Amino acid sequence: MTSTPATIRTRFAPSPTGFLHLGGARTALFSWAFARHHQGVFVLRIEDTDLERSTPEAVQAILDSMDWLGMQPDEGPFYQMQRMDRYREVVAQMLQAGTAYHCYSSPEEVEAMREAARAQGLKPRYDGTWRPEPGKTLPPVPPGRKPVVRFKNPQDGATGWNDMVKGPIAFDNTELDDLIIARPDGTPTYNFCVVVDDWDMGITHVLRGDDHVNNTPRQINILRALGATLPEYGHVPMILGPDGEKLSKRHGAVNVMEYDAQGYLPEAMVNYLARLGWSHGDDELFTREQLVQWFDTRHLSKSASQWDPKKLNWVNAQYIKQMDNAELAARVAPRIERRGGNPGAVDLVAAIGLLKDRAETLEQLAEAALLFCKPFQPASAELAEQHLTPAAREALADFSQRAAGTDWTREAISALIKAVLADRGLKMPQLAIPLRVAVVGQTQTPAVDAVLALIGKDVVLQRLGAL
Repeated sequence: MTSTPATIRTRFAPSPTGFLHLGGARTALFSWAFARHHQGVFVLRIEDTDLERSTPEAVQAILDSMDWLGMQPDEGPFYQMQRMDRYREVVAQMLQAGTAYHCYSSPEEVEAMREAARAQGLKPRYDGTWRPEPGKTLPPVPPGRKPVVRFKNPQDGATGWNDMVKGPIAFDNTELDDLIIARPDGTPTYNFCVVVDDWDMGITHVLRGDDHVNNTPRQINILRALGATLPEYGHVPMILGPDGEKLSKRHGAVNVMEYDAQGYLPEAMVNYLARLGWSHGDDELFTREQLVQWFDTRHLSKSASQWDPKKLNWVNAQYIKQMDNAELAARVAPRIERRGGNPGAVDLVAAIGLLKDRAETLEQLAEAALLFCKPFQPASAELAEQHLTPAAREALADFSQRAAGTDWTREAISALIKAVLADRGLKMPQLAIPLRVAVVGQTQTPAVDAVLALIGKDVVLQRLGAL
């Protein structure tokens, strides 16, 4: 009889002290894709124990970002502040088991211990004054002082793991302090909450940023003290800005939802984020389904990735080109309305089909669509004087007269323009630019025959007749 492999369970555990940043979004994506690839479970956990900095608005911003990127959790969100009784229960169990102890050293005393260690050229750490050992007599308890609870970390050997990204990593236990797991008021600390959560939630694989590498041996030792099964850990290198420095606000938007506001497609953002630190051969563009099918930790990069806004724009432009015109029009319509335009003033699906090859973002597309969706603004006097010369007006009058009896399709309009050019011995710009200036009030548009077809015969003839 063969045993069924355990279900893979991953988690994303942001702190709601601000928006979801790009590094966090990529970590979430890798954890989500790993779970999906293995038909596992993706858990969302909100680590909201920092009461001074955590806000409901930040929680909502995280949830909105996850939803926008299409990374809905299978379980959660769970909130650490709702699990305080459980943490206190485990602290009490550890005190009873002797794997944790009360420490009455004041912060000032602990700092003095660290200074003394530094003076001797040693690693600054708590010196174990209150750590119980066989035959050791502890100092008298200072009156009125509330203790912290410290974890009794192993004092010999090493704690290591085979990292899914970086390979074998080990820390000598002598380098690890007896970590504080509960403060004087009884509230648990970050590393302890994470351990209890991963244990209770059955997390099998932890993918997170490599700024957590130093936390991992501490968490492993607490898990072992609890008799828990250890997850596998993978630590992903950070994302750098285009200048090689750590990605920050000075490089542009780092809030995921700002990219929504700027007109990036979530499908493109998922594609781009996945390629920051993971690869599948030379594939640059792939669907969410392909990401899930291909994703594995063997192809996660060991080195930092570089944020490249130009590359993101290119990826987004490819997704815009590939997207169905009707779906694209539905996404662009609200952006047109926010600009004061009327998406119903034109066959928007056809207009988007005409405009999308030139756009890198939905915002650019909405701006371009105002050509058809805002009230007509005649050309400025300067523009009219420059382009609507007497010769140009004669050619426009000829075009207008012939247009009256022409079928109003792009092909027919194109043939009409060519006929006027041939009969008058003109080059394309000598008619096309005056047509644009007269009909839309500007010199630059997509193909003039397509623009005139979309605007409609009656409107075009009316504007030409007003010259």
